[in-house]
Amino acid sequence: MKEEIYISTDIEADGPIPGPYSMLSFASAAFTADKRMHGTFEANLETLPGATEHPDTMTWWQSQPVAWQACRSNLQPPDVAMQKYLNWLQALPGKPVFVGYPAAYDFMFVYWYLINFTGKRPFSHAALDIKTLAMALLKSSYRGSSKRNMPKHWFDKNLKHTHKALDDAIEQGILFCNIWQEIRAKKK
Repeated sequence: MKEEIYISTDIEADGPIPGPYSMLSFASAAFTADKRMHGTFEANLETLPGATEHPDTMTWWQSQPVAWQACRSNLQPPDVAMQKYLNWLQALPGKPVFVGYPAAYDFMFVYWYLINFTGKRPFSHAALDIKTLAMALLKSSYRGSSKRNMPKHWFDKNLKHTHKALDDAIEQGILFCNIWQEIRAKKK
């Protein structure tokens, strides 16, 4: 059986759901459980034909001009980007498990785009939520397991959450690996 490879993924969008709204950019960083990164993928996407922008999301984007500019440069058609992403996933040395923060939001977009533009589901339904993993380790409520309540040693102080998809995918991947390593250490 192939070893699992954890695909920490972050997306940026112009609305709350795929289809009526577009995924603007996404990035993934592939990690094995020992915290080794095996590569990254990123793409900025053209918007979907006929899609609109959600006013609340666009108001939020106004507070993030650097991230907005970053996700609106070097645009690719979604069908081209998703095929490249599928090829990248399939070339990785392991069975991919999607990792997100929050997984429900990011996975929804990535899964919809993969199905819509490639017809494939390389993750099957394997989506791991970092906050849920933290909740179990902290023995806390879900809402009480936010980043501000997580131990500082779970974070790499050199990585910042910038709302640029690749930065955030790497930051979240390191967070996942640190939590996972602590869980595994407690099992010994």
